[in-house]
Amino acid sequence: MSVRLRLCSLSYHGPFRKPAVVTFKPGMNVIYGASNTGKSFIVDTIDFMLGGKGPLRDIPERVGYKHVLLGMETTVGDQFTIGRAVDGGPFVLYEGLFAEEMPSIDGKVLADQHNDRRDDNLSAFLLEKLGLAHKRVRRNKKGDTNSLSFRNLARLVVINEEEIIQQRSPLSDGGYGMGDTANTSVFKLLLTGVDDTSLAAAKTRSPEDQTRDAQILLLDQLIADYRKQVKDLAGSDELQEQLDKLEAAMEGQSEQLAISEAGFRTASTERRDLARRVEEGRNRLAEITVLLERFLLLGAHYRSDLARLEAIAEAGTLFGALGEVDCPLCGAAPDQHKQTDDCEGNASLIAAAARAEIAKITSRQADLDSTIDALRNEAVQFERRLPRLEERLTAVAGEIDRVVAPNLKQLRSSYRQLADKTGEVREGIAVHRGLLDFEDRKAKLEREMADGSGSSSTADVDLSTSTADRFATIVRDVLKAWHFPGVDRVHFDMKVRDLVINGKARTSFGKGLRAITQTAFSTGLLEYCVAEKTPHPGFLVVDSPLLSYREPDGAADDLRSTDLNDHFYSYFESWGSDRQVLIVENTDPPANVKASPQAVMFTGIEGLGRAGLFPAPQAASEEPAASD
Repeated sequence: MSVRLRLCSLSYHGPFRKPAVVTFKPGMNVIYGASNTGKSFIVDTIDFMLGGKGPLRDIPERVGYKHVLLGMETTVGDQFTIGRAVDGGPFVLYEGLFAEEMPSIDGKVLADQHNDRRDDNLSAFLLEKLGLAHKRVRRNKKGDTNSLSFRNLARLVVINEEEIIQQRSPLSDGGYGMGDTANTSVFKLLLTGVDDTSLAAAKTRSPEDQTRDAQILLLDQLIADYRKQVKDLAGSDELQEQLDKLEAAMEGQSEQLAISEAGFRTASTERRDLARRVEEGRNRLAEITVLLERFLLLGAHYRSDLARLEAIAEAGTLFGALGEVDCPLCGAAPDQHKQTDDCEGNASLIAAAARAEIAKITSRQADLDSTIDALRNEAVQFERRLPRLEERLTAVAGEIDRVVAPNLKQLRSSYRQLADKTGEVREGIAVHRGLLDFEDRKAKLEREMADGSGSSSTADVDLSTSTADRFATIVRDVLKAWHFPGVDRVHFDMKVRDLVINGKARTSFGKGLRAITQTAFSTGLLEYCVAEKTPHPGFLVVDSPLLSYREPDGAADDLRSTDLNDHFYSYFESWGSDRQVLIVENTDPPANVKASPQAVMFTGIEGLGRAGLFPAPQAASEEPAASD
């Protein structure tokens, strides 16, 4: 009897975070419910814990978790737990099952890279459990072989929501040649139990072939890296459509931005002009105030001088009218007065001089009064005009601060975001183009190698027709058990390495029917291996197999009017402990499946059942001790 594996639990652990645990039982397991609750992330994590490259997607709910545990057991009773950091890297193997907390015992470190010459890597450990250690599979038409890796098996038993609808064979990586040959060789190994260890190379490898092999291996690594990047991107056509929309949006946003910037410049210019005029007005008003103070003081001096001069002129006039009296300047008697010798004063002349000075000051005072009146008028005009200018300045500044500047800032931010998104989309398109270029180069090299081995009589993969027919018959029986509409004939076409259903290639169906038929392919493979007692991991993980019930790709792809949903779950409910399936779906299963303890609903609502894979973060007062 072949030994098989079962999934027992999957759990996330981190300091100050409550463990996120999902348990699995033999037979059927179902996780269903709301979108964006971590259902597909479970599938990604299982693949990651079976040797997939890290790190895991950095979704917000995962923050705070450091380690993942995957509990497993064999059908002969061996139980073990595999641990790994969420960022990837090597694994740690623990004896026994652990889920609720990190193991306190020491584990054995297992490398994440396959190496058939050593047993200290995860792939060798799992293959040894399945009795598939040191098996080899053919990788090209020339008969060259690679050692079997558990990753060769994982791609056939863990099918994510993207792979399940791909328009290609389940045995294809999406490239050409060597990858498909190796996958088909693994398929043959599972069906027959016979590997390609004894396969001799069709001819001695030339230096050119060795160079091509090295180039292909390098391209395989580059393609794997690019596919990892492409996994989180939309398709090339969708990205190009998105780029066109973004560029159109940027063009419209650019026009709005130009208008907004022009309005901002106009308002800013008006604000500067108003501020300048207010400043100049205030300065001039202050200058007028100072001048008025000085001119009023000067006017007071003029009035004082006029009063004094008028007194002198009046005194001189009165002195002449009095007749002969003592001289008011030198005090001499009239008969003793000597004007030329002792006194230079002449009252008449002094009075005349005073009157002349009065006339001059009076003229100046008139000019001064006129100037003061003009300054006062100018001051009044500024006092009337300045409040209006200040009010307008306040209004313009307020409009800039409240409307113009925020709108401009928002438009600039939106434009920058569009530019950043456009850059990301262009980078995504470049990644898609780079991937296509690498795949084309790889295909060209493989065609050159195939052309060079054209004289060989060795077949690509020597899967017998009888074996392929038995496999196709089991797949047909599975589809019939599910009540797949109108299924009558199913056969496996070795040329395209895929199923042909009722004379129609499986890849010609809509994406919903491709999902259900790929699930039937994987289910039929497990059923065949159980019936024939050939090696197989013993479990399946399928994401969104019933897509036709949620997003049918046209009327021909719509299964909502059929009873396939009921019979699909009924089929897996009958599975015993020698087989296991994990079904991840957005659509609800039948009522009896919902009531089953092996069905878990993710509600997407905190406080209502199980919200999702990860529990809500706990408050600081509720934080548990670190579990790792």
